[in-house]
Amino acid sequence: MSNNLQLNSNHMKNQKIKAVGIVFAGLLLLSMNLCAQKSNFHIYLCFGQSNMEGQGMIESQDTVRNNHFRVFQALNCPNLGRIKGTWYTAVPPTCQCFTKLSPADYFGKTMVANLPDSIKIGIINVAVGGCDIRLFDKDIYQDYDSTYKESWFASKVADYGGNPYKHLIDLAKLAQNDGVIKGILLHQGETNTGQTQWPSYVKKIYNDMLTDLSLKADSVPLLVGEVVSVEGSCCSSMNTIIDRISDAIPSAHVISSADCPSQDIAHFSAVGYRKLGRRYAIKMLSLLGFPVVDGQ
Repeated sequence: MSNNLQLNSNHMKNQKIKAVGIVFAGLLLLSMNLCAQKSNFHIYLCFGQSNMEGQGMIESQDTVRNNHFRVFQALNCPNLGRIKGTWYTAVPPTCQCFTKLSPADYFGKTMVANLPDSIKIGIINVAVGGCDIRLFDKDIYQDYDSTYKESWFASKVADYGGNPYKHLIDLAKLAQNDGVIKGILLHQGETNTGQTQWPSYVKKIYNDMLTDLSLKADSVPLLVGEVVSVEGSCCSSMNTIIDRISDAIPSAHVISSADCPSQDIAHFSAVGYRKLGRRYAIKMLSLLGFPVVDGQ
């Protein structure tokens, strides 16, 4: 009788050990799967002024959805049925509730068209039309939150809690639970036209972003777009300053606006945004080591 009890006891112990092993193996596989999903979700932070907000007319071709391209909603937008801090399939507007087509849209579209199906792209777009770049400097932003006295500007800043930089960083920290930040896109400069210190202003902001999000410059490049460069534009002279950004930031890369059509003296047309967005993506893809097959 005692031998039988001992055998039953050993059997039960073995069964428990097997059960614990199965549970552990399952948890390990789940953890590995979640880690793989996170590493395959590439997130890009986008910031700047009105051209990064997006001012291009949205056409039917721009609303074609791809579930591999996502946007982390920056604001509550009842008109779009979107809630702040939630991922959605990216369709313009991808910045504010009533903005239009942005270079971020075709950056994402081009990225997913040229990456393996296992990789998804996510963007977070926080931009303020008309802003001085120093509105994104976390130490002195309050000196630049009223660059324009008009109510439209104050409203844009207020939508981001009065501090667009903090708003972007807070969203980025949440998004890091889901994926990995792979790059930062900037389009700004019109308001700072002629200011040769602009690269140093950008360097401060970029370094703050890296520090606050525990990122490294060699794995998170900064892509900086030129402003409208067509004849008659307001601010094309700023491009000579933008083009020197890599002198201040070795991990920065300039995205040319040459031949990108505009709709007025400061803003690209929809065609211009599509072309500029693709160029951002082509540069990022080259940095990642992926050839561009589909420019769409």
